[in-house]
Amino acid sequence: MDEIQKRLLAEVADLHEVPEGAYNIRSNGEGAGRRSTANIEITTKEDKPGINIRIKDGTVRESVHIPVIISETGLTESVYNDFFIGDNCDVTIIAGCGIHNCGTQKSEHDGIHTFFVGKDSKVRYVEKHYGEGDGNGEIVLNPQTIVHLDEGSYLEMETVQIKGVDSTVRETKGDVAAGATLVVKEKIMTHGKQHAETNFDVDLNGDGCGCNLISRSVACDSSEQVFRSHIRGNSNCHGHSECDAIIMDNARVDAIPALAANNVDASLIHEAAIGKIAGEQITKLMTLGLTEEEAEAMIVNGFLK
Repeated sequence: MDEIQKRLLAEVADLHEVPEGAYNIRSNGEGAGRRSTANIEITTKEDKPGINIRIKDGTVRESVHIPVIISETGLTESVYNDFFIGDNCDVTIIAGCGIHNCGTQKSEHDGIHTFFVGKDSKVRYVEKHYGEGDGNGEIVLNPQTIVHLDEGSYLEMETVQIKGVDSTVRETKGDVAAGATLVVKEKIMTHGKQHAETNFDVDLNGDGCGCNLISRSVACDSSEQVFRSHIRGNSNCHGHSECDAIIMDNARVDAIPALAANNVDASLIHEAAIGKIAGEQITKLMTLGLTEEEAEAMIVNGFLK
């Protein structure tokens, strides 16, 4: 790999060398490296672009890295990755996509990830999106995550996009069985004329199941963000969604929550807060010697941690 590709890998997956455990690296639409382990098998799909990741029952303290990097302008791809996670597992999956576009054409990656999580398994899923270039070529990322949680399972998804993506539509869908839990923590920052949409759609189907969807975002310049969430409580369950956004300059943020209680014992909550940085926060930091711009940057960085 050249230095650009190595930098992209470091940005999206914190990889500076070949990772331990199972991995699959995709670069400019082609496989750039793969390793399976005794408990984690990675194979190429035969019917469409993408891979199947199969994790054996009882696999614990193991990880899978599946980053995607693009450094060619004009490359557009859709990739389908399916995860089949056995019962009683405890694993970490590191995904993400980085795009370097210094041309004039659009570069786009649409990643469709589907999770089948077995009984009493725990999954931590980390996904970071990053774009860079000279500004002439558009960078587009449209991730879609579909989660099927079996009884007693747990999936926590951490997704981050804080730089360089011109347009994104982020879809997360889930169905949650009895005693299972879905947690999503999203962080987004937009600049210029960038556009970002988030759509959460979750069915809480089993008794004692739950979900917690949290989005924190900052919209700067003339960028636009849309947050939508739809939680359906179909059982004795608990669901919570939260949109917390800072708006700056001439940006726009829409929060559109929807809750549907289809069972008398469903407990569903939504919280939304959109506003600018409080003047007293900036003033306090400026009394410590920071400029106004430095104070704003510190507040934003703290908010997105």
